[in-house]
Amino acid sequence: MRFASCAHGGRRFAALVDGDVVRPLRDVGELGEQTPSELLADPPLSGEELALADVDLRPVVPRPGKVLCMGLNYRAHVDEGVFDVPDYPVLFPKFADALIAAGDPIRVPPESEAVDFEAELAFVVGRRVRRVSGAEALAAVAGYTIANDVTMRDYQYRTHQWLPGKTWADSTPLGPFLVTPDEVGDPHALDISLELNGTRMQQASTRQLIFDVPTIIATISEFVALAPGDVVLTGTPSGVGYRREPKVLLADGDRVVVDIERVGRLENPVAAE
Repeated sequence: MRFASCAHGGRRFAALVDGDVVRPLRDVGELGEQTPSELLADPPLSGEELALADVDLRPVVPRPGKVLCMGLNYRAHVDEGVFDVPDYPVLFPKFADALIAAGDPIRVPPESEAVDFEAELAFVVGRRVRRVSGAEALAAVAGYTIANDVTMRDYQYRTHQWLPGKTWADSTPLGPFLVTPDEVGDPHALDISLELNGTRMQQASTRQLIFDVPTIIATISEFVALAPGDVVLTGTPSGVGYRREPKVLLADGDRVVVDIERVGRLENPVAAE
């Protein structure tokens, strides 16, 4: 099943998306804390039906309690940079203020001269877990979605902490849909790609992840509980613009598309702030 956080006619609601038809959930304003895996398995439909073209999509989880991101999780991406292959997952946070919906413009701030793209598989947590691993960790996933971890490289590398370059307001597309695990299948066997203005820039498979989804969940849940609605980005493959020669950076008027097999297509324009 596919779900989305939507807006229509002054209302906000979570919805089941069936092809081009949107079916709002009863008394559920958005995906997140209110939509654990148990609810998504048997969604309480309101009986209303809307055309997908008539609703506005929001970030798939508009107000996550936590957004955690993996860095350096594809070996080829590590090799194109200046870091060593990690033996422990590289994690950093992102704030909910950074999230935007499919179709919303990625804002290029005037302060940064190195705005880059990063195609990523993301997952949303569906049940509260602490200190889990293996199959129990994987079972905590409510569904998968797509992220573009847009990064201001000049700010990312100003300090040893990446936060200043990773969480600018209105910079991180997340969506368009939450796709349940039964529909996605093995999350470690998905083709992932990114195109910039019609040119393929990134192409890989999640088979190449250094740390898989259960390992990521096990690592995080060791030091903090994960809860329904928490969002985790799993890292980007090689091909980022900043590591190319010459560099390929995002600019006003660009268009970026991320495709992930069995998860969907995330498309956003780029606009100067």
